[in-house]
Amino acid sequence: MLDEKMEQALNDQLNAEMASGYLYLSMATYLEDKELPGFANSLRVHAEEELEHAMKFYDYILRKDGSVVLQAIDTPKREWDTIVDIYKEILEHEELVTSLIHELVDLSIELKDHATNQFLQWFVEEQVEEEELAHDDLRKVKMSIDSPQLLYLLDEEYGQVTNNSENTSEE
Repeated sequence: MLDEKMEQALNDQLNAEMASGYLYLSMATYLEDKELPGFANSLRVHAEEELEHAMKFYDYILRKDGSVVLQAIDTPKREWDTIVDIYKEILEHEELVTSLIHELVDLSIELKDHATNQFLQWFVEEQVEEEELAHDDLRKVKMSIDSPQLLYLLDEEYGQVTNNSENTSEE
């Protein structure tokens, strides 16, 4: 059985993961409109992965005999000035998610909830990967600012991203 405080925190994280998926889907839509279908594809895949993360929290709460409480998701941002701005926001967002996961780990330690702590370790490692790959993606798009050819090649590369791909941060 989950402590009430932990149950609420896990529900909040479930919501944050759903909101992440919504944000990345909004970014994908924006990039489709800008005729960058490869980048849009990679962010659509990333959105799907965030929803998978949300479902991990959903399932864990239920396994621990908790109650899932779905919350409203704010409308995500719809416009960015440049593709670099999108990838800067992705990095900032992943850093925020990392801090949320760390807060959950801290709470699990405070409550001596060893099972939840163990469950959260997968997310700790996932966020290390997400931040590392977000840095890499940002570096790539920054290099493409003055090179339409490089932007085209990156768009082609990101168009190959699938849910099991290891090519970009959209894992």
